[in-house]
Amino acid sequence: MYSLREVNPMLRGIRVSPQWALQRRSEQITALLQQGEQKPFKEVIDISSGDSHRTGIKPISFVRQVLSVCLYPELLHDDTLPVDVRQRAQRLLGECDGGSVGSYTDSCGLPHVQRSVAEFITGRDGGVPSYPHNIFISAGSQTALKVMLKLLVRGKGVSQTGVLTPQPCPHTLPMLLEEVGAVLVPYQLSEEQGWALEPGELHRALTASRGHCRPRALYISNPGIPTGHVQSRKSIEWVIQFAAEERLFLLVNEVYQDCVYGEGMEFMSYKRVLFEMGQQYSEMVELASFHSISNGIMGECGLRAGYMELVNVDPAVMVFAKTLLCTDINAPVIGQIALEIMVNPPRPGDPSHSKYTQEILTNRITLAQNAQRAWEFLIGLPGVSCQPVTGGIFIYPRLSLPPEAVEQARSDGLEADVLYSQSLLDKEGVCVGAGCEQREDKYHIRLCVLTPSATLEKVLACLGSFHLHFLDQFSQHA
Repeated sequence: MYSLREVNPMLRGIRVSPQWALQRRSEQITALLQQGEQKPFKEVIDISSGDSHRTGIKPISFVRQVLSVCLYPELLHDDTLPVDVRQRAQRLLGECDGGSVGSYTDSCGLPHVQRSVAEFITGRDGGVPSYPHNIFISAGSQTALKVMLKLLVRGKGVSQTGVLTPQPCPHTLPMLLEEVGAVLVPYQLSEEQGWALEPGELHRALTASRGHCRPRALYISNPGIPTGHVQSRKSIEWVIQFAAEERLFLLVNEVYQDCVYGEGMEFMSYKRVLFEMGQQYSEMVELASFHSISNGIMGECGLRAGYMELVNVDPAVMVFAKTLLCTDINAPVIGQIALEIMVNPPRPGDPSHSKYTQEILTNRITLAQNAQRAWEFLIGLPGVSCQPVTGGIFIYPRLSLPPEAVEQARSDGLEADVLYSQSLLDKEGVCVGAGCEQREDKYHIRLCVLTPSATLEKVLACLGSFHLHFLDQFSQHA
């Protein structure tokens, strides 16, 4: 590949998310600070992604203790560690070939972890059964989603596979769809209704796509990414009915299921609702649901593990899912162990139960309080509106920016929210997310609120002073 002409044309056409440019800029500024360059700030605070450990949230002790013993089995004899830590590590090491986390596992994951995930799902869904052979462990939920998309995508031109995708959506999703050769079919979430999914909008999007591609799948995130909305049971039922009528495969991202804190809100899985709607749906609607240790309260982004459960998928097709996972050999074993702990935490009576429960509760309280605090602050800024957040770890305010700022962004080849975010990073050292939507004149930024409260307060103070200066700067240009 001695020139760009030799690179796969499909890859050359991928549009890189503006977020990557912001993060590279953040890394460059950090490097300059480390070299002694003077800036108005001493460090870069990056709250653009769901990497809560980066912002200062501490790992869960039980998770790290078990991982430590698994990595260094001599600690099995260390009496300073709780006995249930050592027992769990010994059990998990016994599931690994050679008693070592350095061994390969089955491409779908350790059978013990698959069983634990299936038991977790069955308990979560009020007894709706889950089976280990339907569970696929992967290096994060994105890897599993890519596997399903590769199975679904085919055709060219008007027969090319389309995927109905919410706007806004996870910033990596458009790139992933382009990578596998799928057509993104956008449907708009209603910001004015708290980012609700309105039935008429799905019909509109589906109708508009005809003649351009062939929609075969519908992507949902619940709780929403980055919007933080939580779907009601009625909304989930309607989506399932729509998928059944239009014969669409449901791809459901549920990675923030343990991050629901809005008053009167609760997480309900698509699978549970599907099976409670009766056989006409529970036996025909194809579904893949995704969860991960990277997101939510555990926040173990770097360990890379998640799972996918397939429902009503032909066994012959599932063979190919396993085949595709084989190309990655297996998910990191340390990540699989953390995943097992997430779905099977210490139980009442275990020595580690009290501390584990308290650490989880502390993170939940911090998340809920930060979401409320950020919302109250943001709606007090001129030119900013924001829907209340009921789940997830992001808050997603809308910016009403001066026309001069929008024009400046266009002349720079940027969206106005990206220009705003770049300026915030350069002047205050705060990196936020931007560019999550596929439509013009809608400008938002994304902030992770699963961060230490003191860090959030510093971010809000910087954002507040910058925002007023930004508005004043471009108003003077009018």
